[in-house]
Amino acid sequence: MPTWHMISFQDSASPSMEQLTMFHDITMTIITLITSMVAINMAFLSFYKLTDRFLLQEQTIEIIWTACPVFILLIIALPSLQTLYLLDDPFTPNITVKAVGHQWYWSYQYSDFPGLDFDSYMTPTSSLTNSPRLLETDNALPLPVHSQIRMLTTGADVIHSWAMPSLGVKADAVPGRLNQIMFSTKRTGIFYGQCSEICGSNHSFMPIKMEIIPMKNFLTWVVSMV
Repeated sequence: MPTWHMISFQDSASPSMEQLTMFHDITMTIITLITSMVAINMAFLSFYKLTDRFLLQEQTIEIIWTACPVFILLIIALPSLQTLYLLDDPFTPNITVKAVGHQWYWSYQYSDFPGLDFDSYMTPTSSLTNSPRLLETDNALPLPVHSQIRMLTTGADVIHSWAMPSLGVKADAVPGRLNQIMFSTKRTGIFYGQCSEICGSNHSFMPIKMEIIPMKNFLTWVVSMV
């Protein structure tokens, strides 16, 4: 869940988000080291005004400055490709949910349970108690923990975008088209997201609230809804 003064990612709730966070940390470490090394070299040369031929004209230093970026790019590219493969890796889903974006709310349909569908509107600020403002909804999206989920997204009017930061997933909801994202959840809890596409004047008023619960509780909820 997002909190005030948060400058990093939300706690991951899926293996995909764990991979994205790890890749971010590796890349930021490399960038910080490169920036620090270049800054130190520039400061050293500026203050001491060195004219060392090895640093300025030697062929060896040219080879080093050419080869090092190649190795650095390889170090960054390999985990990046692995993460992309894991994000796109198809699997047999346990549950399929269709999210339909409207101006300005979400509708959810459980394809495996005919007749199970509902709308999810943002809870007005005047009705909130201890819930987060602009993120609370009247109906949460229940999903079972440790399950493979397939989310289908589409739009009923304009382009929306279904995004859940703690799961590391985002998919555009385009009218007349179905987009697909797959993810798995690894812990129970309540997670929040928002439409990440500028879909109109009330774009910021269509949040997403997902409730990850044990499979037994999920089946009990399905029975009560059908």
